Amino acid sequence: MVPHEASSEHSEGSSHLLDSTFGSRYGQSSLPKYSLPETETPKDVAYQIISDELMLDGNPRLNLASFVTTWMEPECDKLILSALNKNYIDMDEYPITTEFQDRCVNMIARLFNAPIEDGKQAIGAGTVGSSEAIMLAGLAFKRKWQNERKAAGLPYDKPNLVTGANVQVCWEKFARYFEVELRDVKLREDYYIMDPAKAIELCDENTICVCAILGSTYNGEFEDVKTLNDLLDKKNKEKGWNIPIHVDAASGGFIAPFLYPHLEWDFRLPLVKSINVSGHKYGLVYAGIGWVIWRSKDDLPEELVFHVNYLGADQPTFTLNFSKGAYQVIAQYYQLIRLGFEGYKNIMENCAANAKALAQAIVDTGRFKLLSKEVGVPVVAFSLKDRSEHDEFEIADGLRRYGWTVPAYTMAPDAEKVSLLRVVVREDFSRSLGERLVTDLKRVLQSLDAQPSKLIQAVTAAVQEKHPELAHKGAVTAGDVQKSAAFDEGIRNHVHRKKHSGHSGHKKHALAKTNGVC
Repeated sequence: MVPHEASSEHSEGSSHLLDSTFGSRYGQSSLPKYSLPETETPKDVAYQIISDELMLDGNPRLNLASFVTTWMEPECDKLILSALNKNYIDMDEYPITTEFQDRCVNMIARLFNAPIEDGKQAIGAGTVGSSEAIMLAGLAFKRKWQNERKAAGLPYDKPNLVTGANVQVCWEKFARYFEVELRDVKLREDYYIMDPAKAIELCDENTICVCAILGSTYNGEFEDVKTLNDLLDKKNKEKGWNIPIHVDAASGGFIAPFLYPHLEWDFRLPLVKSINVSGHKYGLVYAGIGWVIWRSKDDLPEELVFHVNYLGADQPTFTLNFSKGAYQVIAQYYQLIRLGFEGYKNIMENCAANAKALAQAIVDTGRFKLLSKEVGVPVVAFSLKDRSEHDEFEIADGLRRYGWTVPAYTMAPDAEKVSLLRVVVREDFSRSLGERLVTDLKRVLQSLDAQPSKLIQAVTAAVQEKHPELAHKGAVTAGDVQKSAAFDEGIRNHVHRKKHSGHSGHKKHALAKTNGVC
């Protein structure tokens, strides 16, 4: 018995070493969620329980709502892992990473046809996505406008910015955070981007810039920057203004140069003074990297650039944050030199071809009409022809059962009555995945067709709420409710509620804006 007792004592003293995770106490106890645990947790157990919960997250590659890159080559993954502990802002300690950023800025600026002389450096910065890039560009416009107004002895306290109502929410954030009036051109049915002529009508002497979008969050469509430039140039000359253009190319900046090289949207247009682009979208890098490029040094007021030396050397910096990981910059440089112009072109052509095939297959179901355009980001935006029985939100819910995340949302003001679904075709969305998506979409449609319409379901719920005694009598099915004396009353209540609820429109519009993460 002695050896057995000794063994038992040893086992009790080191059970956390010998037991499996699911054979230990951690398998039957809840870990603290809102306060710090009193004691340590073994590393293997901590890994296992966190990993288990993460299984409930969606699959990033099946998240067709996001424009953000979800796949990179293993070689780049290795570079990223080796740089996870590098703080990009410490330029003196990590000079090669700093050099990589400068190379990326110059490559992207020249891709956008910036007028850079041979041997000269482009003006730009790496950012944490296009959101920070837009904040920096907006601040540069605001400060330059203020300086010009001060020099002329004019008021400079009421700056405004003109955009389309379809802009990504980060523009609304910029306007609110930095006290700039946002004037947005409302949309209309069958015209889901900013109308250049209407944008010019909103401009005045206090307009710091007009923002054009190269790749709308809603349907991937490119706005007409060339027409905007020409109309604004004419208005500037008539009024003596100096209003510039910023191009939000978060999604389309790495699309247009490769698929539509003759499209004039970039620094070839004289009024375009700055451009932002998301490296983590069609720049093909994981989330966390964006770029802002200025036409020339004159377009970035010097007083916005800070110089610090407490990290070992003089370091100019124009960012909203300070510390950030270096790996995104390294990953972007990897993609640029790995793929080159030819590689990016091949990938974008594949995305466009797969988007076209997917769009045709969706149209062939006979149930949908397309809202995306042939020229634009490889996005398939589509809407039901007939919404009397079921709507896009029910389809989105149905697709989730098959693992797909396909957003349903309403258009921006004043086209909120248009609701749609959107599939972003990224690099890793192959033709076979597209075919599988269409198969599952058809299954969802068949399932919905076999159910009562959304009106019947809503009225059934309304009737049961108003007349709970029907539930006790068994009149709870759609057919029974239709036969009940309360059916007409239920319809009236349902319509009245829908008319006065003030629901969905604003919330679904906000959801659509957040789906196009910058």
